[in-house]
Amino acid sequence: GYTCNNGKPYISYAFKRAKGFFDCVAYTGNSVAGHQISHSLGVAPEMIWAKCRSTGGGAYYWQVYHSAVGDTHTMRLNEANTPAALSMFNNITTTSFKLDNWANTNESGETYIAYLFATIAGISKVGSYTGNGSSQTINCGFAAGARFILIKRIGADGNWYVWDSARGIVAGNDPHLSLNTSSAQVTSDDSIDPHNSGFIVNQVSATNINVSSGTYIFYAIA
Repeated sequence: GYTCNNGKPYISYAFKRAKGFFDCVAYTGNSVAGHQISHSLGVAPEMIWAKCRSTGGGAYYWQVYHSAVGDTHTMRLNEANTPAALSMFNNITTTSFKLDNWANTNESGETYIAYLFATIAGISKVGSYTGNGSSQTINCGFAAGARFILIKRIGADGNWYVWDSARGIVAGNDPHLSLNTSSAQVTSDDSIDPHNSGFIVNQVSATNINVSSGTYIFYAIA
């Protein structure tokens, strides 16, 4: 976290390319289904974010693949909607992934950037869970808890909520932002609690991240 010269507080996140953890790929679309994009992650990515760099507009939002949702559906970082039945990423392997011919990720001549995320033992976890309506521990295999947590409900509409240790993941109220809105952070609820193995989710109406039988995806970094 830091304060800019206009006096307003900001938060920033930096990801380093590392085998098994994170990779970044730039590519040019060709509008051909099956367009293969090589990567250097070393494992099959469990989450992919892709965005057109050369064109703006409504058709070119951040598109998201998550392994718990599967390659038959796609999400957008700017929307709280449930996953849409669109196959934009498929044939995802340890060395490459393929694109369908949607303009969002594969318009001929347009340039794109893709961020690839994966689980690496003790460091990061891409996963999912089912809500129990009260409180539960999400075990990520960590030793000293999560420092970054991203959660989205997928069985119903749900924001892309983000928590981090820079602002506080504590046994009390925890500030959180929503990637899909421009709203200021919320500081008045206790949706998350710390746990050495990962984190704890509590059911509160402010976020609804542990609704009974609700389905959720998440990404956490130790």
